[in-house]
Amino acid sequence: MPISSDVKIGDDVRIFHPDLVNLYGCSIGAESKIGTFVEIQKNTSIGRRCKISSHSFICEGVTIEDEVFVGHGVMFINDRYPRATASDGQLQTENDWTVVPTLVKRRASIGSGAVIMCGITIGEGAMIGAGAVVTADVPDGALVAGVPARLRAGDPFP
Repeated sequence: MPISSDVKIGDDVRIFHPDLVNLYGCSIGAESKIGTFVEIQKNTSIGRRCKISSHSFICEGVTIEDEVFVGHGVMFINDRYPRATASDGQLQTENDWTVVPTLVKRRASIGSGAVIMCGITIGEGAMIGAGAVVTADVPDGALVAGVPARLRAGDPFP
């Protein structure tokens, strides 16, 4: 089941190696590109003309607006306090936790290997450096890098 029948795919979407992706319950806007070994979970929206590079994981609750670049191996997180089991020791189910949504605004770019914590907004046109761990909102047009990600003043940014 690499691409589930409940996936909404816009016109001219390119999915590289459809047998090597895992897409279910999501929507992908027109003209977007999805790389190999990408997983996009249910209740996730990818905008138009986005590029999702190989080995990236976009979990439930993430909204990515139009023209966003997601580099290789980017990981989104949707649970601030993950646990395997509930307080009674039983494996957790969907009823035992709440998805914390994340928003990536138009024309943002996320560098390879970045980790995006839940409950944040990455602003329009913002750029996330490779390997950054983003734990807080990123303003429109900002450049952030590091662990944890911090604003980078004075760096060249086209």
